[in-house]
Amino acid sequence: MGNYGSPGLLNDTLQEKSIFKSQSFFVLSQIKPNSVFMEENKKEGRYSRIYNQLSELVLKSNSPVARMATIIAVLHHKMETFFWTGFYILENGEMIVQMYQGPVACQVLEKNKGVCWAAFNQKNAVVVEDVHLFPGHIACDSRSNSEIVVPLKNREGEIIGVLDVDSKEKANFDAVDVKWLERILELIYA
Repeated sequence: MGNYGSPGLLNDTLQEKSIFKSQSFFVLSQIKPNSVFMEENKKEGRYSRIYNQLSELVLKSNSPVARMATIIAVLHHKMETFFWTGFYILENGEMIVQMYQGPVACQVLEKNKGVCWAAFNQKNAVVVEDVHLFPGHIACDSRSNSEIVVPLKNREGEIIGVLDVDSKEKANFDAVDVKWLERILELIYA
C-alpha cells in the first residue's frame, strides 16, 4: 500500500506500477486506448454547456459552500457516468468529506493513502483508469472502477481539498475531464 506523503514517493510508486505522468496529471493506464465511453467532441460540448450553466448559477451566491454544492449537483446529474461526485476538504490535517452526491462516502480518509491524498500531495489532478490497480486505493464503494481527483484551491491559490469523482466504468476519465473540472473549480472562488 502506498504512502503518498512526499512527491518523490508517489513518483517512485507510479514508476513501479506502470503509472505515467501525462501533462499535469497522473494516469494509471492498463486499459486499451480505444475504450472510450464518451466521444471527446461530445464530452467537450457537454462540459462547455455545463460550464456556461454553472457560470450563471454560481453568481447567485458568494458562498463557496453554496457554489460547491451547486457544482456537485450539476456535474453529478449531467454526466451520466459520474457514480460518486463530491469534495473532501482538509480540516485539522484530516481529509473530511463535504457535500457530495451518490452513495454514502468515507467520512475521513486515511492520511496519505488513496487517490485523494495523492492528488492533494502532488498538487496535480490524478486520473486512475482502474482503481483496483492503484496502490493504497481507499474503496468507499466497491462498485467504483475509475476515478479522477482534482485539487481545489482557495482565493489565495492554496490547495484546501479536492474534487473527487468516481465512475462504475473503467477508463472513464481523461485529459478532457481534467481540463474542464479544473476550470469549473475556479468558479468557486471567482
